[in-house]
Amino acid sequence: MAEHAARPCCLGWDFSTQQVKVVAVDAELNVFYEDSVNFDKDLLEFGTQGGVHIHEDGLTVTSPVLMWVQALDIILERMKASGFDFSQVLALSGAGQQHGSVYWKAGASRVLTSLSPDLLLHKQLQACFSIRDSPVWMDSSTTVQCRRLEAAVGGAQALSCLTGSRAYERFTGNQIAKIYQQNPEAYAHTERISLVSSFAASLFLGSYAPIDYSDGSGMNLLQIQDKVWSQVCLRACAPHLEEKLGSPVPSCSVLGAISSYFVQRYGFPAGCKVVAFTGDNPASLAGMKLEEGDIAVSLGTSDTLFLWLQEPMPALEGHIFCNPVDAQHYMALLCFKNGSLMREKIRDESASCSWSDFSEALRSTEMGNSGNLGFYFDVMEITPEITGRHRFSAENRQVSAFPGAVEIRALIEGQFMAKRIHAEGLGYRVMPKTKILATGGASHNRDILQVLADVFGAPVYVTDTANSACVGSAYRAFHGLRGPSPTVRQA
Repeated sequence: MAEHAARPCCLGWDFSTQQVKVVAVDAELNVFYEDSVNFDKDLLEFGTQGGVHIHEDGLTVTSPVLMWVQALDIILERMKASGFDFSQVLALSGAGQQHGSVYWKAGASRVLTSLSPDLLLHKQLQACFSIRDSPVWMDSSTTVQCRRLEAAVGGAQALSCLTGSRAYERFTGNQIAKIYQQNPEAYAHTERISLVSSFAASLFLGSYAPIDYSDGSGMNLLQIQDKVWSQVCLRACAPHLEEKLGSPVPSCSVLGAISSYFVQRYGFPAGCKVVAFTGDNPASLAGMKLEEGDIAVSLGTSDTLFLWLQEPMPALEGHIFCNPVDAQHYMALLCFKNGSLMREKIRDESASCSWSDFSEALRSTEMGNSGNLGFYFDVMEITPEITGRHRFSAENRQVSAFPGAVEIRALIEGQFMAKRIHAEGLGYRVMPKTKILATGGASHNRDILQVLADVFGAPVYVTDTANSACVGSAYRAFHGLRGPSPTVRQA
């Protein structure tokens, strides 16, 4: 563990799928403390696999709310035992796995505001949730609710234009609709619905924290242009929903001072500020220090693009979120399922299982591949929904195969051309100052990155984003302290 002598700092938290993590970042933006609790290893009593429970239908996926609370208790007790100086914490913020939702039972707000510093949080909050197992982003059981929501607003594209995305099974509005339809009694006894992010913020605030614009735009409920809940979407999902959600706030809002519980039990200063928590993807954008025109590309099992947008163009593929750093701008997220696994398959088939030979093939073929182009989807793609291998010659004729080196360049150019086409479809434009931040396994291959630079016409830098959501949360805490955002307090 890094040395953590007393120094003014901000804490960044990440309530992710598999763990809760914290970092402390000083005024020079250096990380000097970090710790984490892994749900599967450290909280065996909850019996999770990968931090979740997959139900018998194979579609429903949930996580125990109290597991997240207990993980927070464990980390804070560890920090206290290690001698961490909580009195130096100026502010904190955090991230939560996007699309997860928490259902506070009627009366829970009174418990939050009157916590005893003599007891751990999870001991006091056991009876505070009307739904004890939260639906999370891996859940895909709400197809019926998705179709109903799209129909209510005039179709998938209309919903995308309004909320930034067509209806997705994991998005919170559809999850709420399912709970209302299948468990109306629990819904009726719910006084507040939080996202994982605003739930975590509520623990520190000692009262219900509002949902921020950025994470709120991953719900199929928020009008991304006006930053207000869509009345037609609310009505399509469940009654009295607006009062259960509360009003959304800018992502850099200071929500108030930390709860007296943390002051008395751990020694936080009474003036420590709680800055609005957001989703893990928006927090990662902050952590990677993206600016207007920049792109972050994660080249892993799946490939993911983060984009900073000024004028978004919502589409049927991809997601538009409110920007967590600049409330006037937006961010886009695109996911491509056929990423590194597809690259490895073509390496095995066309380069004798050798990355060295794969790279040599890229170096030996010219940019543009002499007009030969390929798109490779061995598993059903997300963006767009398509499968199969599709090769086209320079004469624009579909062909069944390419020579080995041509096949390799066709794959890599095709993957990056698809990313640029879909990014531009969401309103992205390459700018003179554009830079690309690459991470993930394939970012270690210079020849693959050269193709990425060629396709986008922009320089590529390799970055480590292992803790980007957590570190980005600490950055956002400093950002919130700087203002000029108003202090927000919501009952």
